Amino acid sequence: MSDFAFLWEGLTAISWKTLLMWLIGALLIWLAIKKDMEPALLLPMGFGAILVNIPFSGVLTQGDTTGIIDWLFQVGIHAAEAMPLLLFVGIGAMIDFGPLLSNPKMLLFGGAAQFGIFFTVLLASFLNFDLKDAMSIGVTGAADGPTSIMVSLRLGSNYMGPIAVAAYSYMALVPLIQPLAIKLVTTKKERMIRMPYNPAEVSKTTRILFPIIVTVIAGLIAPDSVALVGFLMFGNLIRECGKLENLSQAAQGPLANLITIFLGITIACQMQADKFLSWGTLLVMGLGLFAFVFDTIGGVFFAKLINLFLPKEKKINPMVGGAGISAFPMSARVIQKMALKEDNQNHLLMHAVGANVAGQIGSVVAGGIILSLAGQLLA
Repeated sequence: MSDFAFLWEGLTAISWKTLLMWLIGALLIWLAIKKDMEPALLLPMGFGAILVNIPFSGVLTQGDTTGIIDWLFQVGIHAAEAMPLLLFVGIGAMIDFGPLLSNPKMLLFGGAAQFGIFFTVLLASFLNFDLKDAMSIGVTGAADGPTSIMVSLRLGSNYMGPIAVAAYSYMALVPLIQPLAIKLVTTKKERMIRMPYNPAEVSKTTRILFPIIVTVIAGLIAPDSVALVGFLMFGNLIRECGKLENLSQAAQGPLANLITIFLGITIACQMQADKFLSWGTLLVMGLGLFAFVFDTIGGVFFAKLINLFLPKEKKINPMVGGAGISAFPMSARVIQKMALKEDNQNHLLMHAVGANVAGQIGSVVAGGIILSLAGQLLA
């Protein structure tokens, strides 16, 4: 019998923590398949959470044997943050900055809707999180998974797993959370404000210069954001140059899809029960939700502030400000649906798209600013 005792080792090593992590993994898979909530992200994360919590799992390093998920984490994320950065190339190739360039004032909402990040950093610090953890948690408010992963990794946060889960989960829950947050701080009359869309023509030269100029300016303001902003804008430059259509399609499709799959399952390395199951994790998830809600509200309030100085016919629908988060293009679609629900002739999609792509820029710049501040404060 003793010769076959190893067959029972896995069963006897199962604990309540193991079972709970399996349930969490199953929940993420269920949300991905049944509820269609960011399946490309949540399904790999959910399955990965199950894999890494199987006792003596071969996907993790055991003795002298290197586990594949450990290897992917060390090579693809920990060593040079390669996976999040490569994903930004694909995201940049997907984004059309035309609506933003034709209405540049939408860029302001990409900054205003990052308010929740910095407010949450203060709140997390008040709750006795280390500054590196507080800063990492705050970035989840932008609902920008790659930026959240990069910042938490660069700062050496103890909560990288929960932060990644929070960032991607709240990105998937945009259609549920944002309408509630926006309705909480707006009136029906405000939500019915119409904004005619008369886009100015955007030249090809402007489209090509924009990613270059943004990279230089962001790099001068927050040098630590160069990798984040630079790879995002490089992907967009591939799209807009007009000479690399095959590469643009490859970045938008195969590259982005492959990196998303492997990034999701690799992040599960940080979802091992002993690391993940703690009161700190629950607080991180709660603070992430707080940051996301207040990012949305910050954008809405900024629109209201601008409206104080605008004539009636030029007022901005405050809901557009809420689209200034990074969850592109989900947030813009949510704003459009909310506008049509209040007034079936009110089309805000292109305004919201402008604010939404500005939010993509704003979130990576905010991440860079957080890293720059951390370099000063943690030195």
